[in-house]
Amino acid sequence: MADDPLVETWRIHDRIHRYLLDAIPEESLDATLGPKFRPVFKQFAHIHNVRLMWLKSAAPKLLEGLAKIEGDSGPKADLAKALEASGEAIATLVAKAVADDNGRIKGFKPHATAFVGYLIAHEAHHRGQIGWTLKGSGHALPQKVAFGLWEWSVR
Repeated sequence: MADDPLVETWRIHDRIHRYLLDAIPEESLDATLGPKFRPVFKQFAHIHNVRLMWLKSAAPKLLEGLAKIEGDSGPKADLAKALEASGEAIATLVAKAVADDNGRIKGFKPHATAFVGYLIAHEAHHRGQIGWTLKGSGHALPQKVAFGLWEWSVR
């Protein structure tokens, strides 16, 4: 059975993070615009950690096996696994809300669609910051990758 369109929208958005991460060389994860700015690694970690914050509030059982990412750097593979796992946990939360909870996410108003919109807006903001950080620090994304972020039909 196919995903609910809202759940599939979330999953596409989530896969785009990993597409972006996959395109960034390991050494570029430490890139930053300056001492008061988050490095690229920490920006991805922030996305993951905010997901965990929502899961803790809305569905603590979905936190099983997930851990907050601490520090400013770490292996890219670990970051990718964490993002994939937290993304799937959010997909499960949204699917449950759509199917069982009258479209509601505990602790968020008004409904699951707005919740997904909120998360996508928040995470897309940070995805943009990642792109600017890379460009501003001399690690610009290849144009193919930058455009690929918008190819939702193939992600």
